[in-house]
Amino acid sequence: MHPVVELAKSAVEAYVREGRIIEPPAALTPELAGRAGVFICLKKRRNLRGCIGTFEPAEPNVAREIIRNAISSACQDPRFHAVTEDELPELEYTVDLLSVPEKISNIEELDPRRYGVIVVQGIKRGLLLPDLEGVDTVEEQLRIAKMKAFIHTDDNLEIFRFRVTRFK
Repeated sequence: MHPVVELAKSAVEAYVREGRIIEPPAALTPELAGRAGVFICLKKRRNLRGCIGTFEPAEPNVAREIIRNAISSACQDPRFHAVTEDELPELEYTVDLLSVPEKISNIEELDPRRYGVIVVQGIKRGLLLPDLEGVDTVEEQLRIAKMKAFIHTDDNLEIFRFRVTRFK
């Protein structure tokens, strides 16, 4: 298991079992030492069980971002009840490290397999990760991102794209 995924798993297990927030490793790998937005997705029997993240870094390093977002994915995703100790052996983890988002001027610059998307309208923001099962077109990607942000028109809509480095 990659150290990035191992950190997410350790964070969830310590928190669910003991209510404890772990510390990052003393020696950080290059992936863990930098700063980036991070999404942690949990699956149980191939079904989404939690997915929370940040598209801009909120912590001093990726290691702390992973710990924070892993716990949030397990215990604070409003779509699901908190993960229980009994579920821990069945969880699969995906950790996505996000590149800095770049504003686009034309939707032809998007590709749902290569790029995630962020839509912004005033204070409303919606994000959709790239390369998701069932999201095969730019239009579908934008529709879902706008729905997540409760955006109903294209008036004053800003669109950003980003890449992810995905660890499973």
